[in-house]
Amino acid sequence: MMTIFSILIGLLVLFGSIISVLSAFGLIRLPDVYLRAHAATKSTTLGVLCILFGSFLFFIVYDGYISARLLLGILFVFMTAPVAGHLNARAAYRTDVPLWKGTVQDALAPVLRGKKRILAEEEEVSVDEKDE
Repeated sequence: MMTIFSILIGLLVLFGSIISVLSAFGLIRLPDVYLRAHAATKSTTLGVLCILFGSFLFFIVYDGYISARLLLGILFVFMTAPVAGHLNARAAYRTDVPLWKGTVQDALAPVLRGKKRILAEEEEVSVDEKDE
């Protein structure tokens, strides 16, 4: 039974390490900030979670205790990394960082242009009202 857990723990740590290395290559090789944000959040989160879960299983099986720190680390990474990546990509989009010139199309551009136009018109009206 211990050999099954040893193999499972080893595979989890190995899989997490491979995914993390591939994510690092994605950060280097991908062409724009949006694709890099995807590599930095999705695959790195999966890699780190596999490594943390493998170490969590190691402590349960070999030392016989449940590590609250590892559980909190798993929860923290699972909750914060995708949200942080989303907010970084959203900030890049709102500051007009250009998309990759490949096959990527911006479906939100017409909607946001309309919002910017409406906001500009509202600012003009509010400035005119203050002048009176």
